[in-house]
Amino acid sequence: MVHELYNWVLAWAAHPQAPMALFLLSVAESSFFPLPPDILLMAMCLAEPEHALLFASITSIGSILGGAFGFGIGRWGGRPIVKKILSEERRQGVEALYNKYDYWAIGIAGFTPIPYKIFTITAGAFAIKFRNFLLASIVSRPARFFLVGLAFQLWGPEIKEIIERYFNVASILFIVLLVGGFWLVKWFGNKSVDNLRAQ
Repeated sequence: MVHELYNWVLAWAAHPQAPMALFLLSVAESSFFPLPPDILLMAMCLAEPEHALLFASITSIGSILGGAFGFGIGRWGGRPIVKKILSEERRQGVEALYNKYDYWAIGIAGFTPIPYKIFTITAGAFAIKFRNFLLASIVSRPARFFLVGLAFQLWGPEIKEIIERYFNVASILFIVLLVGGFWLVKWFGNKSVDNLRAQ
């Protein structure tokens, strides 16, 4: 079933409206949508490796704009949302992370599989300076997506062959990274709470 989904995404990635879908997905993922745009980005890069850097640009711009939207959600209505998705201790832990690392926390989330939307919304809710937030997003999001785009631009056919040969392993690895990102958020939150209690 996963292989069928993979083939369907590859086929759909060549659709004329695929760049617009990639842009909208990138905007949505940075503010509220659960699935990252990397899947569609890689599928489009596989279908047209010569346009990989263009697709990386579209994803980066959409993700930065979506992050700003998520920041706005957090700034003007995020406290109630944060209270619903995080316990009081977790909120204290995340806020402690921002107090200690400021925009570095956003930069790390923007480059790694850590769910970026959690940090865009909480950054607004915890009143992180928008300038710092935007700078971290401008650096980290393109760094992540252009790494993918450049790899496909340089080694497109070889990467496609590797992905198709080791598809099952790659699928498991992707899920592990995604779940690991959520686990890291939880772990850092718990650690910050423990530090607060120790003070």
